[in-house]
Amino acid sequence: MLTPPTREFDFNQQDFEKIRKLIYDYAGIALSPAKHDMVYGRLAKRLRALNLKTFGDYLKVLERGDHREMELFTNSLTTNLTSFFREAHHFEILGDYLKANRQAGTLNLWCSASSTGEEPYSLAITACEAFDSLRPPVKIIATDLDTNVLEVAKAGIYAAEEVDKLGATRVKRFFTKHPTGKYQLVQELRDMIVFRKLNLIAPDWMIRGPFDAIFCRNVMIYFDKPTQLKILQRFAPLLKPEGLLYVGHSENLYHAADLFKLRGKTVYELARPGLSTPAVLR
Repeated sequence: MLTPPTREFDFNQQDFEKIRKLIYDYAGIALSPAKHDMVYGRLAKRLRALNLKTFGDYLKVLERGDHREMELFTNSLTTNLTSFFREAHHFEILGDYLKANRQAGTLNLWCSASSTGEEPYSLAITACEAFDSLRPPVKIIATDLDTNVLEVAKAGIYAAEEVDKLGATRVKRFFTKHPTGKYQLVQELRDMIVFRKLNLIAPDWMIRGPFDAIFCRNVMIYFDKPTQLKILQRFAPLLKPEGLLYVGHSENLYHAADLFKLRGKTVYELARPGLSTPAVLR
């Protein structure tokens, strides 16, 4: 029988339960019991950085209200898996919507979990292609809880192996070669997007619709059903009557059938368009 490896820091079940409660209360993230080792691995780096000896000491830092460390704690426990044009059919549907509403004035899009920026930049590229212009009448707000990934997203610089997947035509039109050998989105696309920190369970999001589209993909899987429903209840009034909500391929909104109905391929529309209320993007 193999002996379990000795850990650098003691990490007991009580520590884990306190961390589960902290991240749930702050960000709505529901960590399953199976995440014990993941939590240890990610937070051990913070203990080393602070020269702490135990998880108990680290919890004391968090519990006394160290805002910067709470931010780093949250960044450590959020997962950021993304790529350009992930779930490509969503961008085809968005492109069709934008073309159909070319005469509607400024179109507003919200990417509610922008991660390192590939998703909102995919929205921007879709808009440019729909209008055949680098300056389409489209505004995008991109938000995330993780401040580290937001800084990456704002820079808009990506490795060649990721960008090359987009094809030579898109690379030539939408990227410039960066001195590091990587690729950077052209200024026009970066100007289309406002990046901002946002906690989806915060009482005030400080953004206003109405939006033509809200992308909230592969986010709901980290929340329990009550938290999901609260967020969806807040999404509904922010959508235009004909607006669309995009979710991840493994997500469904059956528990919010009074709010949203399936349009197809994990794209939803308002079940009752009257839920949408006029407001302005700020």
